[in-house]
Amino acid sequence: MRPSGRQTNEMREISIETGVTMHAEGSCLIKCGNTHVLCTATIDERVPPFLKNSGLGWVTAEYGMLPRATNTRMRREAKNGQSGRTQEIQRLIGRSLRAGVDRVALGERQIVVDCDVIQADGGTRCASITGGWVALKLAVQKLMKAGDVISDPLIDPVAAISCGIYAGQEVLDLDYLEDSEAGVDGNFVMTAGKLIEVQMSAEGSTYTRAQMDALLDLAEKGVAELTAAQLAAVS
Repeated sequence: MRPSGRQTNEMREISIETGVTMHAEGSCLIKCGNTHVLCTATIDERVPPFLKNSGLGWVTAEYGMLPRATNTRMRREAKNGQSGRTQEIQRLIGRSLRAGVDRVALGERQIVVDCDVIQADGGTRCASITGGWVALKLAVQKLMKAGDVISDPLIDPVAAISCGIYAGQEVLDLDYLEDSEAGVDGNFVMTAGKLIEVQMSAEGSTYTRAQMDALLDLAEKGVAELTAAQLAAVS
């Protein structure tokens, strides 16, 4: 039995509320069970120097956790004092979102996606990617409505989910209690049935090819549910 009482293939409750900030071109509050992340997208008509005059757009991300997102207070991270974990996660979010973008169609502009964890109960990077895509989509819709972008540069929704082996069973969408005790922990980033990135490791026990395939099957199910929620939120 999972601590939450969920079935092995059962997701936490998902909700995505859009338009939660008045200034950002795209914003949403995504809740995956007790993990809550505020995602905003900002349009910048400038691109990084290495893309100047290339005709290509860019999508990047920043990630952070509020001091009381966890059960004990964390110190705020200054821009130049980010932990290795924070830097790794925001790079993951950025390259995951870019995998679903036609950068030629986006035009020579940048969209910055900020993911701020309000409350953490496992899976914050996955929730950030899933909610980040919604904020990105809303910002792109504004560009298209204004006529600044002709064709939709977002090819397919991008979503992410965690899966792992907990108490000897393959389970979908780990919360903190499961994640902290899982023998195997993995994060799966996908778009339209295709893998973008898999982060998977043994946390105390090895795993077989058959178990990995079982986790991938669970991830596909979870991402399909997340994609449905994303499309409902931006429609």
